[in-house]
Amino acid sequence: MRPRFSIIFCLLLFITAFGQKKETLNAKDKAIAEHFKNDYKKKNYKKFAGKITVKDNKVQFDDKVMLYDQSDKLTALLLREGLIYPQLLTDYQMDKFLDETEDKTQKRFLKLQKDPRTSFDVNNVKLTEASELTFLSSNPHVKRFKVLCRDNRISSTLTYFIELTNKNATDKTSTEDFIKNSKLTYIYQRTE
Repeated sequence: MRPRFSIIFCLLLFITAFGQKKETLNAKDKAIAEHFKNDYKKKNYKKFAGKITVKDNKVQFDDKVMLYDQSDKLTALLLREGLIYPQLLTDYQMDKFLDETEDKTQKRFLKLQKDPRTSFDVNNVKLTEASELTFLSSNPHVKRFKVLCRDNRISSTLTYFIELTNKNATDKTSTEDFIKNSKLTYIYQRTE
């Protein structure tokens, strides 16, 4: 009786120790999960329609350039597919400013400028460390990613959270195939 009890006890300890545990999120990931839960509004963004030229660690979108680390295949793919591009980020930042700023004087000043987009112009920034946020993606048709953006003009690093949707994807679709056939349906920016 004792040996049987000992074996059962050891098995229970083994199962408890090595059983699947639910991944716990850190504070930043919890904040992002809350954002997607409370403030998320799906939108359709167009892929870049102009000429995309890839050379070394640069991707040129007509007359604007974005840099990336050549070892970061995910960022390179997002740029080559035209899902993220300077004109998109410029428009996003301008819209974000107009939506969030309460100062009417600043809004009026912005509207008086000949080209208000120049204040928000995104050019020669470096995108790095793209990663999939698996804790935010439960649907095989939707994947969410995090990409860091470093701009030499400002001292802080911006983090972009993007959502891609691919209606033809399955659980077995590779990330590369998913991205190639997807469209951008959400973008969110935070300062880190």
